[in-house]
Amino acid sequence: MRNKVILVLAVLLIATSLSGCQAPDHSSPKLTKVTVILDWVPNTNHTGLFVARDMGYYEEEGLDIEIIQPSDVGASQLIAAGQGHFGISYQEEVTVARSQDLPVVAIAAVIQHNTSGFASPVHKNITDPRDFEGKTYGGWGSPAEEAIIKAIMNQKGADFSKVDLLNIGSSDFFTSIENDVDFAMIYWGWTGIEAQQRGVDLNFIELREEHPALDFYTPVIIVSEEQIQQNPELIEKFMRATTRGYQYAIDDPQGAAHLFLKAVPELDHELVINSQEYLAQQYQADAPRWGEMKAEVWKLYADFMFENQLIEQNIDTEKAFTNQFLPE
Repeated sequence: MRNKVILVLAVLLIATSLSGCQAPDHSSPKLTKVTVILDWVPNTNHTGLFVARDMGYYEEEGLDIEIIQPSDVGASQLIAAGQGHFGISYQEEVTVARSQDLPVVAIAAVIQHNTSGFASPVHKNITDPRDFEGKTYGGWGSPAEEAIIKAIMNQKGADFSKVDLLNIGSSDFFTSIENDVDFAMIYWGWTGIEAQQRGVDLNFIELREEHPALDFYTPVIIVSEEQIQQNPELIEKFMRATTRGYQYAIDDPQGAAHLFLKAVPELDHELVINSQEYLAQQYQADAPRWGEMKAEVWKLYADFMFENQLIEQNIDTEKAFTNQFLPE
């Protein structure tokens, strides 16, 4: 009897020791792979995405995020075609897409107000849209640029026909304003901050201060209508993590900048940090929460685009955006 007891104990001991050496349990749910298509090369507008990825916020929601740069095709077209789950776009692109029956929807405003405007060296003495007369504008050949310049000049009784328009494409702003053009459109949160860093004094005419329709959302996060219908839980998870990422950038801009620079080390470190400090005040600004959008902003700009023949048919703006996936 004693020998039997010893044998049973030995078997139990061996079984227990073997169980501790078993392969790890892989039965837990795998992360869902999700693709985010940027609108341009990585910059501080995108910081919240990189923070959420590298702080593990997406992983906590069960998501494996891949952030990719766009091809020659716009993000809205790729998202509409199911080539990515989420995209970074802007209100103009979404409006054009929906006017062409592309089913994309904005689900968050990355920045609450339009921070773009017309910049020029101080010595050019361009402080008002009336001063555009007799000057050369350097842009990328978009009909929307012409419409914007014309609209704000008309408000001041200035003659748009007296502006020379030069397509400079993606040429360097600082080189262009010294050699080829008098003024150009920039985002203050990047090029304006860089100008301060370089010691280049600029006059800056903010679009949102010149015309009520021009305080549009740029950039925005977009999804397809199909995603909304078929996988709303995925969108909710993504937006919970993304909101945390941008809230981190709001609360700790320097910490967010350093996290972003780890992901994109080739960028100018001082510029990224200074830009992040500026955008920390702009991401949410006066909105009740980060990402929230207003119906009147979408309608004003859609009407502006239609009236200026930038779209062939106006859109139902109530279907162009939603706040439903923003965390409370």
